[in-house]
Amino acid sequence: MINKNKEKGLMERMGALGIREEDIVEKFIRSRGHGGQNINKTSSCVYLKHVPTGIEVKMQKDRSQSVNRFLARRLLANKVEDLVLGEKSLVRQEIERIRRQKRKRSRRAQERILKNKKIESVKKGLRGNVHETDE
Repeated sequence: MINKNKEKGLMERMGALGIREEDIVEKFIRSRGHGGQNINKTSSCVYLKHVPTGIEVKMQKDRSQSVNRFLARRLLANKVEDLVLGEKSLVRQEIERIRRQKRKRSRRAQERILKNKKIESVKKGLRGNVHETDE
């Protein structure tokens, strides 16, 4: 179900962060929520604990245990990266980028934008339509 390239990339990333399979405690538990008999009979929820850092992750997004294992490892790698790199981590940078985009503009910046919009609208108004004259 998981692309081999994605799996290989995750393993390389985990190796670069110093996450070894021996340091991970993995348990499979029954998921919760809707799903009826499938949920009640299969243990598709994956629990991971990285012993050196003490980070715990639980994943039950998919019905498949193998997909949940991959997603849990990816989440664990994100959390360890955030812990190790702090402000430099990709996840943190993405969150900061979105925060900056949503931030309200200052009054001065807003006034400057409106001034430029007004200038552009005046320019467009002066262009007018070209009419043929009857001579």
